Amino acid sequence: MTRMFVDAWDPSYGASLEGGSGGDGPASPSSAQVDTDVEVPAARWAPIDGARKARRPDVVFLVDGVRRNDAGLWTAEDDGTTYAGLAASYAAGVVRCDLGRGVAELVGARIGRGLFTASPTAADLQAGSVRYEVHRVSGPGEASMLPAAVQPSLTALEIDISDMARDGGDDLLVVDGPLRSRRQLPRTIGYVKTQQKLYLSATLNMVVTSLQPGQRTPVFHTGTVWGGWSWYLRLPGGSGAPWSGIVRVECSPDLTPEQAIELAEISGATLPRFASSAYKDPRAPQNLVPIAGLERRLRGMLGDSRVLHRALTLATARSRT
Repeated sequence: MTRMFVDAWDPSYGASLEGGSGGDGPASPSSAQVDTDVEVPAARWAPIDGARKARRPDVVFLVDGVRRNDAGLWTAEDDGTTYAGLAASYAAGVVRCDLGRGVAELVGARIGRGLFTASPTAADLQAGSVRYEVHRVSGPGEASMLPAAVQPSLTALEIDISDMARDGGDDLLVVDGPLRSRRQLPRTIGYVKTQQKLYLSATLNMVVTSLQPGQRTPVFHTGTVWGGWSWYLRLPGGSGAPWSGIVRVECSPDLTPEQAIELAEISGATLPRFASSAYKDPRAPQNLVPIAGLERRLRGMLGDSRVLHRALTLATARSRT
């Protein structure tokens, strides 16, 4: 008999496991080379208790960023060509959680605004009191590709704000999302709450779906461009569906296997305490409580989108006169 579950994750955000129907769509098998014999041989994979012997850090930093498209633009060049442009706002911040005192506080936040375009002549755009710094996009700069061009600037902002917030102690930094270009940050893990690719065989995925809250899989290695050490962890508060509450955690490929396993142990003993509740968060339990609060704060810092859109409309109108 088929079993069915209601995912606690709000469907307006997609799905916590984005299933597909073959091909290269979401939840299709990853093409990455995967080594599953890192911590234990694949034949002996079994759930690992997160509180087994882990050393919990005294301080955990959680960093996240938000972005918003304020207006789509077009430039008209002297030679008759046109280029698409995107005016975007983005912000990054860090929450410091003192686990010993049970205190969480915002320790840094910054806003960036940019005009992203392939136009060779576009300059910074002043829209009222807000300045959009031009970011030259390589290639044709098609309008559909411009939102992705914002991400490197947001990532750079997240790195800067993380470096400023940390004091060099024996802490842990949790990056919301894959590490990618942030893998050089020390004592850092990437926290992937939406599963779009399946990295393991069907047999090992059964170990993933058998995890109890607070348990993790053994560490494995993925050989993609942004690959590295990775493991799955189940948070408390899921609906009971096979992949409910499952997150994938990763760390830098520059670490030794022993260092990666140590971070996996720390994550299993640390992250479950930050899991959100379904009645408070539509992306529970994967959207960690400090991250949810940080996102709300950062979105408020971006300002009123309607006011900015009006200011951009007036600024571009003046540029044509």
